[in-house]
Amino acid sequence: MSQPALLRLAKVSKRYGTVQANKEIDLEVHSGSIHAVLGENGAGKSTLMKLIYGVEQPDAGHIYWNGQEVHLARPSDAQALGIGMVFQHFSLFETLSVVQNVSLMIPGKPADLAQKISDLGDQFGLSVDPHAMVHRLSVGERQRVEIIRCLLLNPKLLILDEPTSVLPPQSVRRLFETLRKLQAEGMAILFISHKLDEIRELCDTASVLRSGEVTGRVDPREHDARSLAQLMIGREMPNVAHAAPRPPREERLRLNALSHPRASRFGTTLEGIDLKLRSGEIVGIAGISGNGQQELAALISGETRAQEPGMIEIMGKKVGHLGPMARRKLGFAFVPEERLGRGAVPEMSLADNSLLTAHSRNMLSRGFIRRSVERAFTRECIDAFDVRTPGPDAEAGAMSGGNLQKFILGREIMLNPDVMLVSQPTWGVDIGAATAIRRRLLDMRDQGCAILVISEEMDELFEMCSKLHVLHKGHLSSALDAAETSPQEIGRYMIGAAT
Repeated sequence: MSQPALLRLAKVSKRYGTVQANKEIDLEVHSGSIHAVLGENGAGKSTLMKLIYGVEQPDAGHIYWNGQEVHLARPSDAQALGIGMVFQHFSLFETLSVVQNVSLMIPGKPADLAQKISDLGDQFGLSVDPHAMVHRLSVGERQRVEIIRCLLLNPKLLILDEPTSVLPPQSVRRLFETLRKLQAEGMAILFISHKLDEIRELCDTASVLRSGEVTGRVDPREHDARSLAQLMIGREMPNVAHAAPRPPREERLRLNALSHPRASRFGTTLEGIDLKLRSGEIVGIAGISGNGQQELAALISGETRAQEPGMIEIMGKKVGHLGPMARRKLGFAFVPEERLGRGAVPEMSLADNSLLTAHSRNMLSRGFIRRSVERAFTRECIDAFDVRTPGPDAEAGAMSGGNLQKFILGREIMLNPDVMLVSQPTWGVDIGAATAIRRRLLDMRDQGCAILVISEEMDELFEMCSKLHVLHKGHLSSALDAAETSPQEIGRYMIGAAT
């Protein structure tokens, strides 16, 4: 007789109020299989993973482990069976160090755990300082901590929710090598990714979710990325319109020998950064996470003040000494890489999150909030940017990552900025939503906006940008013409092999 599935779901359903997140899901995952779960943002992928990991409990249906029915009331129940999960949105305590976060799940002396963290990081290309405070880490570095912490549990089933979304190409390759080794040893892996080429390369099975239901099960190696996308979204893939960009005009953002010391021994010092951004162009900044992207974005947005006012100019004015609000009044807009906590307040509704940056849109009167204006703005954003949500009263923290990203980006675009900084615009976003976001940014460029994009998605940068810079250890390369530069050359800059 054949071995039973390591994990089997039978008619599993989950509802949140009026939203049917999962509907009668049937799923089997076998030992030694890398099983992809495909679906648009909001299709129910993350909810399904939370049910398997015990974060949420199903309203109906059954979950079987090695042929025996189980009831997972909490994550510790799943961990006891041998289920580990790396979440798309991180579950780390920012006020603790890396090793302290790991010690909350893994027993052992701090010194021993620190050595294990370092060893795993070296082995899997996920290097991180065990003693670094989490709040000082970039998104990519936090992702590495999550993966290491999970691998230290030696799980039988490893759930990975967008694990490569902020990893550089070199680390992705090493991670895949690691996953294949784990697969060869019999580990089962549930893999969620919006990068369809990765799924085709890595996975042997794929279940397709659409509107909370399983609509198909395929071998992804037998399909190209476009056909997988069509299975996933149920319609023809949209195309990004590559209209010829208008010639750049007036200068709208300028960095003049921008230097800034690192805030702690875990940060990155920025040294002598020069950059020019003009109306009607998109300029990209590539680089491996943790090379100063976080510090640079904070300086440009005004969250961190520059050492000299003239180090940063917006619309021809020296702004290095000004805060975020003063810069926004000059026509600046900002989409941070961290959606929850910086881009949006999780516990607040979408309408109230609109107020945070769009209050200048007639939302305030004599110190009072004009709720009707706030809701109308939010509804317009939801409709214009295809945000899948029940409405303006939905909590930001309850939304899928891709839909929250579309909302935050839409909120900033609706302010009609003159200059815009977008950090990791399509992190964790499905292929349909990513295409829509890039198309919107290209439309803004054509309308004359000056856009600076910080991204670790090299394909994305080449698709949108006319010029590219690379940030490596706090130093910014000179501008490279995207049309005359190869990804391989950008990769050499990223690892410091080019100057």
